[in-house]
Amino acid sequence: MTVPAAGTLPLPAARRGADALAAVLVALALCALCLGPFVSLKPNRIAEGEPLMLWSAVSGPAAAAVLGLLLAGLGALATFPKPAVRILAPASGLAAVFAGVIAASATLVPAGDKLARVSPDWGFWLAATCMALALTDSAARARPSPGLRVLAVAVTWLLVLAVLQAGLLDGLSVMREYAVRSEVFWREMARHVALALGSAAAAIALGLPIGLAIHARAGARDPVLAVLTAIQAIPSIALFGLLMAPLAWLAHAVPAVGALGVRGIGAAPAFIALTLYALLPIVAATVTGLAGVPPTAVDAARGAGMTRGQILRAVELPLAFAAVLSGVRVVLVQTIGLTTVAALIGGGGLGTFVFQGLGQTAIDLVLLGTLPIVAMAVTAGILLDAAAEGLRWTP
Repeated sequence: MTVPAAGTLPLPAARRGADALAAVLVALALCALCLGPFVSLKPNRIAEGEPLMLWSAVSGPAAAAVLGLLLAGLGALATFPKPAVRILAPASGLAAVFAGVIAASATLVPAGDKLARVSPDWGFWLAATCMALALTDSAARARPSPGLRVLAVAVTWLLVLAVLQAGLLDGLSVMREYAVRSEVFWREMARHVALALGSAAAAIALGLPIGLAIHARAGARDPVLAVLTAIQAIPSIALFGLLMAPLAWLAHAVPAVGALGVRGIGAAPAFIALTLYALLPIVAATVTGLAGVPPTAVDAARGAGMTRGQILRAVELPLAFAAVLSGVRVVLVQTIGLTTVAALIGGGGLGTFVFQGLGQTAIDLVLLGTLPIVAMAVTAGILLDAAAEGLRWTP
């Protein structure tokens, strides 16, 4: 009998653990669909909804298809399949859960009814969350190529846009909210994107030189990072408040500044606060990336007669680029989320719907603001993570 090499023994255990986690999540999703209300049917925006189980919300064959796909995924994960199958199993289950909501919307809301609406209930949210976590875990362990990750994001967005364009979700409560606020929604979406991207770009433009400077002067590294860490520790609402008074005074003292839109409330304090928050990840990533450059590469460049600036441009920055790009990913995801709070000081953005919904106890209005924010943050994170792995920057 052949005795396996010692180095081959841990592999089945590692695979077993990975499959077991995804299988448990899929099993929890099945429990949520079988035991919890899948959707709530409301006759109008104000009335309380009637909770409905999955098999009451959709036809029998549709409910059987949703549960069958999840059971098939659970069985596939229990057989320790290849990485591709481990990704497809939770992905198909997640698609089935969303397809169930689409079917419920089409089944429960009569054609032409502009008041009735369907809201996903906790059974749907728990099942969708479990399937998304299972998919994330399987994808993280399988590590698909950067190109496949970009392709998956593109296909997902194309499917979402096709479903929205076809009107398959028009009966959902969040789409009812969008229907009466479509013009305002796109205006606030533009403000949100402009504020998030603008502050991220400003942080990159400031953070990279700061990182380069403190890398060259080791004595300044700890004080600068300590200051930036202290800024990160200030709650966002408090930082917005701290900026309101000096900016209001500046706009009053210098009318030209006020004419540019800088004042105590609005986009200006939000932009400055978001930029300050984003500095630490950029500076820290730059310092970490430059510190990780092999000394032998720098010595070889110095021996070849290259100047300090040439070494920085041709050797250190290319080798540190992946670390810097990971910092940019953190900044962009963080800024997209934090921009939500800008609505509290008149900065606009999708946070407008979030805080309006909280004030009106309208969860559907909250979702109208939060769902696009989550979608943008996840997309930005996946794309920049793929870029950090796939791109090889050359000067």
